[in-house]
Amino acid sequence: MKLNINNLNNKSFWKNADIEIPKYNINKVRENTNKNPAWLHFGAGNIFRGFIARIADTLLNDDIINTGIVAVDTHSAGKDDYEMIDKVYKPFDNLTLLASIKNNGDIDKKVIGSITDILHADFINYYEALKKIFISNYLQIVSFTITEKGYSIKDLNGNYISTVKEDISNEPKKSKNIMSIITAMLLERYKNGAYPIAMLSMDNCSNNGDKLKSSVIDIAKEWNKRGFADDGFIKYLQDDKKTSFPLSMIDKITPRPSDYLSKKLEEAGLEEMSVFKVGHNNTALFVNAEVPEYLVIEDLFPNGRAKFEKADVYITDRITVQTAEKMKVSVCLNPLHTSLAIFGCLLNYNFIYEEMKNPLLKKLVEKIGYDEGMKVVIDPKILNPKDFIKEVIDERLANPYIPDSPKRIAADTSQKIAVRYGETLKSYVKNNLDASSLIGIPLTIAAWLRYLMGIDDNGNKMNISPDSMLEELQIYIKNIKFKDTKTIGNNLKPILSNDSLFAVNLYDKKINLGEKIEGYFSEMISNENAVKECLKKYIN
Repeated sequence: MKLNINNLNNKSFWKNADIEIPKYNINKVRENTNKNPAWLHFGAGNIFRGFIARIADTLLNDDIINTGIVAVDTHSAGKDDYEMIDKVYKPFDNLTLLASIKNNGDIDKKVIGSITDILHADFINYYEALKKIFISNYLQIVSFTITEKGYSIKDLNGNYISTVKEDISNEPKKSKNIMSIITAMLLERYKNGAYPIAMLSMDNCSNNGDKLKSSVIDIAKEWNKRGFADDGFIKYLQDDKKTSFPLSMIDKITPRPSDYLSKKLEEAGLEEMSVFKVGHNNTALFVNAEVPEYLVIEDLFPNGRAKFEKADVYITDRITVQTAEKMKVSVCLNPLHTSLAIFGCLLNYNFIYEEMKNPLLKKLVEKIGYDEGMKVVIDPKILNPKDFIKEVIDERLANPYIPDSPKRIAADTSQKIAVRYGETLKSYVKNNLDASSLIGIPLTIAAWLRYLMGIDDNGNKMNISPDSMLEELQIYIKNIKFKDTKTIGNNLKPILSNDSLFAVNLYDKKINLGEKIEGYFSEMISNENAVKECLKKYIN
């Protein structure tokens, strides 16, 4: 059985395969959405297909909404690159199979039919299609899962990156960078009625809505200087009764598709379930995901919204979102994930769940979470921090059926490390706690610098995951020689003192971790298996 709208009519097959299918009329929903689009989403990857689209699917099934989501693929935005559309969406009528895997191996399977259309963030071919949706007064929400680096428009020196520099000197219609594209579409909405809209970042980064707002307004101001936009447009963007940028906290692991699940689905009678490449990434028709999921959103929707609460979404105030987000990204999940990613790469682990079988690595993340982070965590009330972290360590990270890899999580660590560890260090200072007594966090930072050498713990060369700051960081790292601790010199100081990177200067007297990290690093490069020995020495 191939997954498409027509074959959903064969209800006996889906029932026998224990796969839930939509209760609503998909074609009718698509017709409604085409007439009155309410929700547009940028970023058509797994977290969208397996979580955001599931929310809309639930609301459709329960007859709470009657329109779906128009998705926009952002891969290689500005280029004629439509692999995601041509291989993942169109051949299967934009349907997705969501497989939620419990840690005992049980699988809940359902077809998601809420994605009504798929476009591309490419103004060459999709400008008019995007504009048509953006200027609709029915449009309530434009949401995003484009990864944290998608919002970056400047480098660490405060200069615009090349694509943005090109965009702000051209008319908006020629934009190529995703932030410029978004700003250009908002400009069209402003010119065609200035209807209210919520721009909702659902990316896993601190104060995500503020990052989105800052980037959009910066670009708008540059266009204003050049006469492409007027002062009224800036006011439109700055007035949250017109254009809002709600904060959110999102949490659900949707890793690359597993061959295990591919075989299971094929055994159930489904065709074309194999894993294939889109660009450099493995993908599939299905999305495999863990069962736990959390989405907390600031209630700031000037053009109205669906009753997201009915789909297990927390709708709350700004402070609660910030507290929940900080709890997750600075204490209860992301710091643990990053630590496992870094050590996992150095110690040649293929999967996170395998690392959790190593008593030392398990103790490491318990120390970072329970001992070091929990001292400064603030309870958001809607989620209990101790229950949350217990679920993370005992169930989620240890789930053998969620094959998340250290290499995937290690990507762009430079963009994440300030929030995942720096915020905790700042909280130690704020609460007059002794940051210099920490072990797990500085050990992880030292291991990250060791990882940047591109040499594993056996002394062999290893590939480093993509990172936008890799070249800049390796200017210092490349001068350090494996097994020669005398070459460390002052090479680490420009990195460890960079408060843009870590949110603090690690040599600051109130932090006092710079020399400690240098010492850990020195031990880790002293010989083969030195990383493993460091874990044995300091984690107990």
